[in-house]
Amino acid sequence: MNATTATGVAVGPRLRERRDAGRKLLVPYVTGGVSADWTDYLRAYADAGADAVEIGLPFSEPMIDGPTVQEASERALHRGATVRGVLADLRAARVDVPLIVMTYYHLVAREGHAEFCAALAEAGVRGLIVPDLPLEELAELEQATAAADVDLILVAAPSGAPSRLREIAARSRGFVYAMTAMVTTGERAELPASAAEFAARLKAHADLPVLLGFGISTPEHAVAGARAADGVVVASALMRGLLDGATPAESGAQVRALRAALDEVYG
Repeated sequence: MNATTATGVAVGPRLRERRDAGRKLLVPYVTGGVSADWTDYLRAYADAGADAVEIGLPFSEPMIDGPTVQEASERALHRGATVRGVLADLRAARVDVPLIVMTYYHLVAREGHAEFCAALAEAGVRGLIVPDLPLEELAELEQATAAADVDLILVAAPSGAPSRLREIAARSRGFVYAMTAMVTTGERAELPASAAEFAARLKAHADLPVLLGFGISTPEHAVAGARAADGVVVASALMRGLLDGATPAESGAQVRALRAALDEVYG
């Protein structure tokens, strides 16, 4: 597969353009297949001002996901969600923002690197996050994503040595995903004070946008996280609302509140 067959909106150019224009980036999350109308949440997010959307592929052993995203994954699996089914839904969706899939390496390896990345690109997905694949084992997947014109987005943890963080910043594509702390995903009462310092350290190594995730739960968190970072990823807070019955319009209102807070502070 080559780049000319990829569809969808490219991650790196869109996010870099918006960052360079002074915008703080906002990337909300939804678990693929969590409901019959799950792709309506993509459209609601985009309409509410999302700069890209992260889509989690349901998996039975989600190691870095906290209770909320685990519950969403279990619900999707119970509904019969599969990798191919989620990608088929995305092929039918029309969303004018970059789409990014987050998954675990088991699902990639099961499909085969090239086949998996080609299927992403055909579905309009132009970014991929595989948080459980270490740097030392990335080479084959890097080649496959590059061939499919899909950005392989790497996750940086605060515990990483300076040399490792520099390598992550150099090898990541699209953006660098910075963890706020060494925790699983989930809603938090407050962000760790060290998160901003970590984002600032990463930005010193990366020309790509640096986005903070893990525990960004409120507009206040988004504003605090974006102070040093280029933007934020919001997952569990949105999925908690969805699991509790929030409609696409109501989840879109959550994203709109996050967008409004970022724009009010950072213009």
